[in-house]
Amino acid sequence: MGAYRNENLSFSPDCNLSPSYDRRLSKHVRDNVHGNIYLDTLSLKFIDTEQFQRLRELKQLGLAHMVYPGAVHSRFEHSLGVYCLAGEAIQKLKTYQGLELGIDQFDVQTVKVAGLLHDVGHGPFSHLFEREFLPKVLNGFKWAHEEMSAKLIDHIVDEHQIDVEPEMIKRVKEMILASSEFALPKSAKEKQFLYDIVANGRNGIDVDKFDYIVRDSRACGIGCSFDFHRLMDTMRVLGDEICYRAKDYLSIHKLFATRADLFRTVYTHSKVKAVELMVVDALLKANSYLEISSSIQDPSEYWKLDDSIIKTIETAPDEELRESRDLILRIRRRNLYQFCNEYSVPKDKLEHFKNVTAQDIACSQKNGVLLKEDDIAVCNVKIDLTRGRQNPLESINFFKDYESNEKFSIPDHRISHLLPTSYQDMIVRVYSKKPELVAAVSEAFENFQLKIYGVKAQVHDTPEKKKRRI
Repeated sequence: MGAYRNENLSFSPDCNLSPSYDRRLSKHVRDNVHGNIYLDTLSLKFIDTEQFQRLRELKQLGLAHMVYPGAVHSRFEHSLGVYCLAGEAIQKLKTYQGLELGIDQFDVQTVKVAGLLHDVGHGPFSHLFEREFLPKVLNGFKWAHEEMSAKLIDHIVDEHQIDVEPEMIKRVKEMILASSEFALPKSAKEKQFLYDIVANGRNGIDVDKFDYIVRDSRACGIGCSFDFHRLMDTMRVLGDEICYRAKDYLSIHKLFATRADLFRTVYTHSKVKAVELMVVDALLKANSYLEISSSIQDPSEYWKLDDSIIKTIETAPDEELRESRDLILRIRRRNLYQFCNEYSVPKDKLEHFKNVTAQDIACSQKNGVLLKEDDIAVCNVKIDLTRGRQNPLESINFFKDYESNEKFSIPDHRISHLLPTSYQDMIVRVYSKKPELVAAVSEAFENFQLKIYGVKAQVHDTPEKKKRRI
């Protein structure tokens, strides 16, 4: 993985196709995280399509670059990175346990293609499109980028007449959907461990996370001491699932903790969320005219949708887009929705927590300025270790050493009393869409907290300078 070094994290040599493959015969790209990534012939057929090249126009972190200027890397390079690590992971298993597990070249190729194409159906602006925009448009209908990835794979194969075994494509789609609520029944009764590599539905340890944690940390200038290569070098298949050495328990915990830190400091940064709220409003106001959501079931049209929709709105002269255009202009001029305050939901209230809405805040005002629901934006931020309020390490099986064939789980208290006893934070964050209403919205937010919890749950008061800003 080149000579790049980040604090104590060192990377291994360039990603291989296979130990016996002559690299001189293959095309390769130079990645700023993994070094040289060598591309096999089948994967190149997918890469050299307009549908896959679209990923160049999707920023991996959506709108985070408005706060972290370096966060402009794309889904394209992330997908190549996951392809690289998926190939490295399956190759290691083949080297150490290939005969025992029956890993063949079909398995290796399938895992690599799944890694390459796992995000091909992703929407614009990271997860904003499917988690914030579409739910407001589709009235509860569930749509997931993993499902669109599966549809787009079929479309690419048909459109470009790619010569690939139908069974391979079937399993690729199963691997991509493995960690989602739309997971498909697995074709094979054996080799279930192959589904743990790209999108691990069992416990959340997969090469997708390995790549984006390191890549996102580097792009944002945040240190990353998590060493995923230690896990890949020592992992082992027992009972048809990938298991890890007991001594690597804290390394795995660091994986989930690093991911949670990225959510807190980057993905859900208060100003990043302010920009996201404005973009969602702009897309909603433009949707009926531009029919943004009309293509989400049709892969032949969907692939044309990317982050450039913002530029389309910004530069179009149409009167129907005036409100959306004004919102984009406000973002450009840094006239953002004003953050008023936030509080962390008490631990004993998490189980029955319901998302707070703008209506909840508007209904909590008492005197003074008359607030309307449309004056307020609310963001309910969930930060966890991938398993909600559950400890993800409880889903992981470990082994003692390579002489033992026993796998077992490890409870937290057997490792350290310093590990967390709670695995999820829920933060309620409120914004005023108009600068002159910050004080009124802040007061209504405090009233809401008193009504729900009997106390003001927020830690800080809203600064007076923010309340006075006009």
